[in-house]
Amino acid sequence: MSDVLETIKSRRSIRKYKSDMIPQDRLEKIIEAGTYAATGMGKQSPIIIAVTNKELRDKLSAMNAKIMGVEIDPFYGAPVVLIVLADKARPTYIYDGSLVMGNLMLEAEAQGIGSCWIHRAKEEFESEEGKELLRSLGIEGDYEGIGHCILGYADGDAPKAAPRKDSYVYYVE
Repeated sequence: MSDVLETIKSRRSIRKYKSDMIPQDRLEKIIEAGTYAATGMGKQSPIIIAVTNKELRDKLSAMNAKIMGVEIDPFYGAPVVLIVLADKARPTYIYDGSLVMGNLMLEAEAQGIGSCWIHRAKEEFESEEGKELLRSLGIEGDYEGIGHCILGYADGDAPKAAPRKDSYVYYVE
């Protein structure tokens, strides 16, 4: 089995993290993998916001929890949040951003870092608070939130993969 396939098969969503920050060199490799995701016509519609600042991370967590209607940390204690947004002017922006998310999670697994895709980025960055946050970071444009890729060291064992369903693939010969 190829190393890539092994990484794909072993990657699982982690929902409990240690507070330890991940090393900068590993974070940079994960982000680099995201920047090499396939995009429609190679136009690279997504952007990645790497959040390691605890105050901003906690603010994003609170925004996300409010949208979700809960008072828990939807980022499960992960110390790093990679926000993926994509330029709505590109017709493939949702797919482009989704591929970035996939690459981020796969490289995280390859680096021994836990990850999970957390939703509600769309709602966060459609809000006035989210738009103001982007402006405060100097980010301009008509971006839609695709997802949050949370990262950190797993606090416990990764869950086991569910068996693949029988009707997953249909061959036409």
